[in-house]
Amino acid sequence: MNLQTQIPLEKQSKNLIDYYSNVLLLGSCFSDNIGKKLDYFKFQNTQNPFGILFHPKAIETLIVHAIEEKTYSETDIFFHNEQWHCFDSHSKLSNTSKEDLLNDLNAIIKTTSKQIHASTHIVITLGTAWMYRFIETNAVVANCHKVPQKQFVKELMGIEAITQSLENIIKLVKNVNSEVTIIFTVSPVRHLKDGFVENTQSKSHLITAIHRVLSLQAQSRDLYYFPSYEIMMDELRDYRFYNEDMVHPNQTAINYIWERFKKVWIWKEASKTMDEIDVIQKGLQHKPFNPNSEAHQKFLKNLEFKKSQLQSKFPHILF
Repeated sequence: MNLQTQIPLEKQSKNLIDYYSNVLLLGSCFSDNIGKKLDYFKFQNTQNPFGILFHPKAIETLIVHAIEEKTYSETDIFFHNEQWHCFDSHSKLSNTSKEDLLNDLNAIIKTTSKQIHASTHIVITLGTAWMYRFIETNAVVANCHKVPQKQFVKELMGIEAITQSLENIIKLVKNVNSEVTIIFTVSPVRHLKDGFVENTQSKSHLITAIHRVLSLQAQSRDLYYFPSYEIMMDELRDYRFYNEDMVHPNQTAINYIWERFKKVWIWKEASKTMDEIDVIQKGLQHKPFNPNSEAHQKFLKNLEFKKSQLQSKFPHILF
């Protein structure tokens, strides 16, 4: 008996992710979820250097500033609730020190620029088409930082606007890294604070715009779509796959979607290395009853041997 409808997925035949790949993940918190899996298995990756970015315009702004190596100054930050913030970044970068925030922003911009130039794969996860415009400057923000909502205008990006934003992102990236593979996906996280109907409208705008871009650039063989949202909606259509907030996918769902992503995008030959890393990771998490026992010392020595064997093949792998 089949109790699930599965989305047909095909293994990519080229541009697969292996232990020589360099992956940049940008966008919604689902990028962080996939990034944590890549971290666990020791793939080279960078996740959301400016923090979680929910809508396409915020991602485009980061890429523009990174490629142009923008220098942030005092005019780009503001003080609110006893911290300094930047409307371009997530609150995880906010700081009580103005100087430290500016230093962090400018350092991250430089490293992100290098990462865009060096990446073999860029995974862009779009979370919502809803965005906020700061009335005082008329600028679209990535994060409101709990500034009163009356100081913003809430807008829904239309399909044309999202399409244009995605095309700008592709052009900017390809101008400095023509060989990079770009994978678009839509976050399965439900933005219910916008409203149920509004969330559906938002997701439909994102999906339509992505596929319009893929259709317009059909001649390009390094632009792809991975159906994270569809897997959640169709293969995992049950509230047991959500956290208690009924908004975010739980760990079971994340693991499931990761397995589907791995099937499509991870090079088959990398699986052996992944298994070896998994053994080491579980060994490092092991808590012995007697740390000083001969058996445990032998176990640790064997673990160190496995680590050194891996690191001789892949020097970037650190535990």
